[in-house]
Amino acid sequence: MLDKLSQIHRRYEEIEMRLGDPGIMNDMKAYRDAMREQRQLKPIDEAYHLYAKLLKDLDGARELIAVADDPAMRDLAEQELADLRAKRERMEEEIRYLLIPADPDDSKNSIIEIRAGTGGEEAALFAGDLYRMYSRYAEMKGWKLELLDFSESEMGGFKEVSFMLSGEDVFGSMKYESGVHRVQRVPETEQQGRVHTSAASVAVLPEVEDVEIDVNPADIQMDTFRSGGKGGQNVNKVETAVRLTHVPSGVVVACQQERSQLQNRERAMKMLRAKLYELERERRDAAYAAQRKGMVGSGDRSEKIRTYNFPQNRLTDHRLEGESKNYSLREVIEGELDPVITALKVADRAEKLRSGATV
Repeated sequence: MLDKLSQIHRRYEEIEMRLGDPGIMNDMKAYRDAMREQRQLKPIDEAYHLYAKLLKDLDGARELIAVADDPAMRDLAEQELADLRAKRERMEEEIRYLLIPADPDDSKNSIIEIRAGTGGEEAALFAGDLYRMYSRYAEMKGWKLELLDFSESEMGGFKEVSFMLSGEDVFGSMKYESGVHRVQRVPETEQQGRVHTSAASVAVLPEVEDVEIDVNPADIQMDTFRSGGKGGQNVNKVETAVRLTHVPSGVVVACQQERSQLQNRERAMKMLRAKLYELERERRDAAYAAQRKGMVGSGDRSEKIRTYNFPQNRLTDHRLEGESKNYSLREVIEGELDPVITALKVADRAEKLRSGATV
C-alpha cells in the first residue's frame, strides 16, 4: 500500500510543479485538467503523509519494546504498539476507499432529460415534480440550470424536458438519478381518491467537449421549427428552434430556448455530443457493466430505481438496503437530495471495494 501511495505522491508533486509553470496558462484545457487531477489526488497525498508517519511510529514502538529493560516501560510500549496497529487497520480501510478510481466524467457538467412514462397526464405532472426537485437541489448546491427543450402537457406538467446543470462535480452526483422513477399518489383527476402508480424516466449525460468525441458534420441533419410555449416576440413567429438528427445512430435532439437559431444549434450540438458520448460509454463499459449488474452506479435507465409514495410520505431508493433506503418524501421532493445521493455514493464505493477496484 505504501508503494502505491508513493507513486501517487510523486504524481501529485509532478502536477504541482506543472501548475507552478507560468507557461501552462497558455493552454487553458491543460490547466483545467491539471487542476482537476490535483484536486482528485490531494486527499490521497495527504493520506500518504499520515500513513508514512504511522509506519515510522510503529517501527519506533517495536524498537522500544526490543530494548526496554523496565517492565513498566515495555508494557506501555506494547500498549502503544497495539493502539498503532488498530489505527493502521482503520487507516488502511480508509485508504482503500480513496484508491477506488474516480469516474473521469464526475467533474463534468450534466445534461438531464426527464420523460413522462406510463400514467398519462399524471406521469407528465410527476415529470414536472422531478424537474422542480432538481431545480431546487441545483439551487442548494450553487449550480446553474439552463433549460434546453421541453414539451408541456395540458395540465402544466412535462411530456419531456431537457436542461443543463453546470457547477462543481455535477455529473458525479447526478449520475445516480438515471433510471425509472415511480410515483404512487392520488391524481388530481381522480374523483374517488384511489392511489395510482405512474412513472417517469431520467437520463443523466455528462457534457463533453468537441475534442472528446468527433462528430462528422455530414452525418447531421438539421431541421428548424417555431418555438412553443412562453417566450419573447419571436416565439411562434420565427423558426429559431433547432432539431438535429445524427443519421448513423438515429439520435435526435432539439433546442428551442434561445432567441436565435445559431444559439439553439450550438446548444443542440452539446446535447448531441453528450448522447453520442454516452453511447460510446455504454459500449466501452459493456463487459464491466455485466459484472457490475447489481451495482449502484450502473445507470441503467430501464431499471426502476426509486418509488415516491405520497400517501405514506416515503421515498424508497431500491438500490439501497436496510434503513438507508427510506427517506422523508416531503423533504426530498423539496430538493433535499444530498442524504440520498450520499448514501448511494457510499454504497457504490463499497461495492467497488468488494470487487477489488483500485487506482
